[in-house]
Amino acid sequence: MKKILIISPHFPPSNLAAVHRSRLFAQHLPEYGWEPIVLTVHEDYYEEELDNNLTKLLPSDLRIEKANAFRVTKPRILGDIGLRAFFQLYRKAKRILKEEKIDFLYIPIPSFYVALLGRWLHVSTGVKYGIDYIDPWVHTFPGRDKMFSRHRISEYIARFLEPIAVRNASIITGVAEGYYKGVIERNEYLHTNNCLFGAMPYGGEAKDHELVKQMNIEPYLFHKNGKMQLVYAGAMLPKAYEPLEALCKAISDNKSMYANLEIHFIGTGKTPNDPEGYNIKPVAEKYGLWNTVIFEYPKRIPYLDVLVHLDVADGVFILGSTEPHYTPSKVYQGVLSGKPVLAILHKESSAFHVINNTNAGIAYPLDPDNVQQLTTDFPALYHKYSMILKTFSPQQVRQEEFANYTAYAVTGKLAALLNKAA
Repeated sequence: MKKILIISPHFPPSNLAAVHRSRLFAQHLPEYGWEPIVLTVHEDYYEEELDNNLTKLLPSDLRIEKANAFRVTKPRILGDIGLRAFFQLYRKAKRILKEEKIDFLYIPIPSFYVALLGRWLHVSTGVKYGIDYIDPWVHTFPGRDKMFSRHRISEYIARFLEPIAVRNASIITGVAEGYYKGVIERNEYLHTNNCLFGAMPYGGEAKDHELVKQMNIEPYLFHKNGKMQLVYAGAMLPKAYEPLEALCKAISDNKSMYANLEIHFIGTGKTPNDPEGYNIKPVAEKYGLWNTVIFEYPKRIPYLDVLVHLDVADGVFILGSTEPHYTPSKVYQGVLSGKPVLAILHKESSAFHVINNTNAGIAYPLDPDNVQQLTTDFPALYHKYSMILKTFSPQQVRQEEFANYTAYAVTGKLAALLNKAA
């Protein structure tokens, strides 16, 4: 067995969505000949609420090393956990790399700042490293056009630090190719360095859904009431508001047509822990849909609780972004929920093809240059989905197609790159 050290500052019991990337890799890597060691930050230093049920999903023999961090101050000057634990993670990682025979170092980001540990540790120990882009680091945020805005400053910092972090990387991976495509364009020397690249979606894990059925967790945000109830679970993206507006306008233009529809947005708030940090509510109120068709529960709830609410719902709703690289992980848990998916996704998104190829529901090809077309097209889309819902069975999902998107298969792609690099 080769050994891989994964530096993931957030890890269960953290309830952040990104922890599942490292969790699922660590679960399946031994099946491909790689023994994982996870280096994380002790949960005492997390800002988000803990989800202790998540630890029940971890392999019993998984080795987890924990580092300390500086605590968040008031006022909140330094919040990013990658910064608060940077030197502590470096010291502990260096000790592990020097004392044990570690064949590779792998760093999923964000936190983006920990990517710098890869190059620093490579220089000091000689161990090869890779960076996994769960989100793009250099990113054009809405609001960056203001001269001294936080978004513009963040972009400048990212453009300065990213070339330093990736300079000696042996592997660059991402949830989709678009997540790291810009990295290659900005750092052409990566080809000269024989750096390897690979796109790997989150992947679905059927065992998670099986475990939920064994646990005594009841839905508490909503209950069955005879209406068509759809669940959207996850963060609200900055470039998803335009499609949301088009959707709400379509429903508002003919409310009687959607009298039997409820869309429940879970965990879409401005911050993970604020139950009043509404993002969807203002748009829903604007079109007179609040608490009739559109419902929002801003605070993030535990992952297994999300699966329970997916189980009680009639279907899964996915609202994508106007950016082609966006590949929501909720697609895979939606398919595994056994409920039909209704998705609005960029026409070039890999998730768009996943839904259509697996027969797991219906995906609308969003045109970023003509988002308002959704308002015109949604009535027909809704009617088609209603027909699918009446006859849908999990058995009709093309499992041979979905097999390429399981967490096991995705980890196999990572293992193939690791074998080449190491």
